[in-house]
Amino acid sequence: MPIAALAALLALPAQAIELHFCWQGAAGYSMTGTMRFPDALRDAPRIDEGDVTGFEITGWHEGARLGSWSLAALTPQTSWMLDFDPGEMRFVMPGIGVFQAWNADGQVSDCGTPGFGFNAGNGGQDICVDGRFVNESTIHWSTPLRATPEPVNPGCRQNILLSDRAR
Repeated sequence: MPIAALAALLALPAQAIELHFCWQGAAGYSMTGTMRFPDALRDAPRIDEGDVTGFEITGWHEGARLGSWSLAALTPQTSWMLDFDPGEMRFVMPGIGVFQAWNADGQVSDCGTPGFGFNAGNGGQDICVDGRFVNESTIHWSTPLRATPEPVNPGCRQNILLSDRAR
């Protein structure tokens, strides 16, 4: 391969996988999100926060937007822990300690003001809004949280493309 062709190939952006997810908590709370990671990790046994190249979450209560957080807001003080199984397309919920901390630590109260965060640990899965633990959002820690290539909406339904609707 000529050097110019190799240089052009190396200059192309790496392919990334983009996945969407929706968490449905208690009392009308939900969260939508998008995650990106390098295509080369598609068959990895696990992906953690260091592998993720893009991540955004938005919180909802009965369809009204509560707030959002993304990697663009990550600081050294931000609670940021992620464990994802790409083979099963699910966030891992092992049951001991804190296993998902997306701008919310084990106390679910460090998401900032204004702010939004999500936490999953042995105490449950729940959200933080404006620096406050939203206790009424809590669901059982082992509730599956899966990802999909298709966009989702705050009601945790996949969006239906007009061309896919029955005529």
